[in-house]
Amino acid sequence: MALILSSPVIQNEGEFPADYTCNGKDVSPPIKISDVPQGTKSLVLIFDDPDAAKEPAGSGQTFDHWLVYNIEPIDQEIAENSTPKGQPGKNSRGSSGYIGPCPPTFRHKYIFRLLALDTTLELGELPSKAEIEQAAESHIIEEASLTAYYQQAK
Repeated sequence: MALILSSPVIQNEGEFPADYTCNGKDVSPPIKISDVPQGTKSLVLIFDDPDAAKEPAGSGQTFDHWLVYNIEPIDQEIAENSTPKGQPGKNSRGSSGYIGPCPPTFRHKYIFRLLALDTTLELGELPSKAEIEQAAESHIIEEASLTAYYQQAK
């Protein structure tokens, strides 16, 4: 079996539901984690927007919407507007927590990534995505993703 990251409201490669964006409730969608591989010591959840780097007025970097690491390595359902039990990372606004999609111009691709690790991560308070990824790099057992697209109405 392979690690699975899914959502009852997001179809992989489908449209991101407006309720979970800046144009809706701007809360995290419900997420389901299943088939966590044996030997997993922790999970990492990363939600980002690589298309933000292509924005004309952007910073030229991926926008990090949500980062949580050291999540308990069990099959679980994360309810809408909640955070899995774990340690928060620093989003692109410099705080912890979920930031809903809000692309300023064109249709963006949003990716949830789930990493199953053979260790727990020892990091400082509110590490960046780069710090989390660097610490996790040599410990990834398996990875799953969920991708959706969103464009604001004109």
